[in-house]
Amino acid sequence: EVQLQASGGGLVQAGGSLRLSCVASGFTVDNYDIVWFRQAPGKEREGISCISSSDSMTYYHDSVKGRFAISRDNAKNRVYLQMNSLKPEDTAVYFCATEGLEGSDCSGTRSDMNYWGKGTLVTVSS
Repeated sequence: EVQLQASGGGLVQAGGSLRLSCVASGFTVDNYDIVWFRQAPGKEREGISCISSSDSMTYYHDSVKGRFAISRDNAKNRVYLQMNSLKPEDTAVYFCATEGLEGSDCSGTRSDMNYWGKGTLVTVSS
């Protein structure tokens, strides 16, 4: 059974850093693309970063480009989201998700995600 679990959220001051972790089970993380989404209060869930399965290409939403970095640890079967220079507008519940398709290349949208982990809350204080 494919499962994902996000962790690592917390309360941090603006300018600080956090590293989120997405642990996978039921599949190996280099077989599927892994996408990080976030949902702020009153807003839609948005995709912010993705790492593709086949060639480890990485993608970022403009709002986090240059501040966040996605990476994959195949030995630990997990994907990380390193978040630096955090801003109050980064406050949200963060989720990891996957389409669950081999060879996926981060072209899917939110509706294409077939597996979601429970979110982890990130709160950035000003």
